[in-house]
Amino acid sequence: MSTQTYPLSQVLSEGPILGSSRSAVILALAISVIITLAIRFSPSSSKGGVYNLGGIPILTAWPFFTKRYDFLRKHFGSGKRYFQFYVVQHRVVAISGEEARKMFFNEKTLGLDEGYRILMGGAPNIDDISVQPKEGRAKDAELVKRMAVLFRKDRILEVLPVLFDDVHRRMNDWGNEGTINPFKDMYDLVFQMTVRIGACRELADDKDAIERLTQHYWNIEKSATPTVLLLPWLPSPAKKIQEKATRELFTMLYNYVHLRRNAPTPSTDPIDILVAYGDSNEGIVSVVMSIIFAGLINTATGSCWILLHLASNPEWKDKVINELKALVANHTNATSKEPLHKRLAAIPLHAWEEELPALELVIRETVRLTMTSASLRRNLGKDIPLADTIIKKGDFLAYSNADVHMNPNIYTDPDKFDPARYTEGREEDRKETFAYVAWGVGRHPCVGIRIAKMEMKLLTAMFLLGYEYELVDGAGNLLQKMPLQDRNDIQQARPLSPCYLKFKRVME
Repeated sequence: MSTQTYPLSQVLSEGPILGSSRSAVILALAISVIITLAIRFSPSSSKGGVYNLGGIPILTAWPFFTKRYDFLRKHFGSGKRYFQFYVVQHRVVAISGEEARKMFFNEKTLGLDEGYRILMGGAPNIDDISVQPKEGRAKDAELVKRMAVLFRKDRILEVLPVLFDDVHRRMNDWGNEGTINPFKDMYDLVFQMTVRIGACRELADDKDAIERLTQHYWNIEKSATPTVLLLPWLPSPAKKIQEKATRELFTMLYNYVHLRRNAPTPSTDPIDILVAYGDSNEGIVSVVMSIIFAGLINTATGSCWILLHLASNPEWKDKVINELKALVANHTNATSKEPLHKRLAAIPLHAWEEELPALELVIRETVRLTMTSASLRRNLGKDIPLADTIIKKGDFLAYSNADVHMNPNIYTDPDKFDPARYTEGREEDRKETFAYVAWGVGRHPCVGIRIAKMEMKLLTAMFLLGYEYELVDGAGNLLQKMPLQDRNDIQQARPLSPCYLKFKRVME
């Protein structure tokens, strides 16, 4: 399908580009401020309190954006329980430990969206192109409410057969045997499903449009450089790429929203639901952007690593395969000549959710191992006491998920893939309060957990039952060891060394 481009002058403006002289003045002022701050914020600490990293703020904060996992691990590993640094004018306090974790996930004045918008980068944001919904930017609670409507059980039931069709069609493009890069090809499958779940059928049915949309997202992700995040006013090449990709992404989605708003007959697709909800075109685009980004990052990462872990752990791979075969046998006609994806689509939702305990454990363990980056919040309300300091309104908090997920006092041999650690008698995830935070806890549980887990199960079932596969390197040689995850890759969590899946189709 092709869409017509509509005038957007009322919602888009290019914004001025800094001239060289103006840039020089700003740069000179910035250097002066940096020197002043460096003198003011020298390293200091107090007994049991918050350690101030000090130094020149931009240099101190730089590794937080380039190697975040290593940055947090280094400072927590040196004995600091809490420490602070500055991102431009923003104070960031990194915290660890059970009490701080409870505060972080329970305190009602801590905003999730505000925390990620400034400190994360890589996510599309209409603020970057000076677009503002008529109703204002949706707050955390409003965004959750809209997503809850889109992820209702009746919508999952309606869209599930179409998701199987989508994945089957895209997998057919691979051929009957060959090699795929899971961190490209599996991501493409998740992107396809997420667009189906979060946008409209006109877009989800257009493979070329989805490929363009995917490229816009990756361009935005690649533009999230330290320069863009620490010097947002500087017209760097990465900043220009970010603004261009965001503008093109916005324009593309805006046209689909316009198309659906003016359709003669409303559908049950997400965009139509949000139109009926009373949101503006700009507001709907913002919500759809958020849904696609969240699905792409979290679900795709988990789906890739499930296949890698199972390839390296044949005992669990056999358990999951046997479990999936039993599911098919119990809920479909054994003599049916229908293709695999049609038989899987006929299985009721409750069976997918209740009759796959081994796969549930595999998903839980995989997500624990991959979700080791930092969760972010911003204080939007009252002062919050912490140790000998106060988290004031506007301050940011960073909690490293590795503080709990990779904690040997909670998880025995935390680097090991061991799904049995959650079974009765062990239950390592219950040793402390919020000892497992991968799906959100406290005031910010993941509203999309049901559909995210269903997508992971769908992809795992289609791949394990439809193909034989093994892990290989770039030359096609069998990998003898499981590749290690790059924990500093906060968007895609790719392995440190490239790996591929060599496959052969065994069932249509």
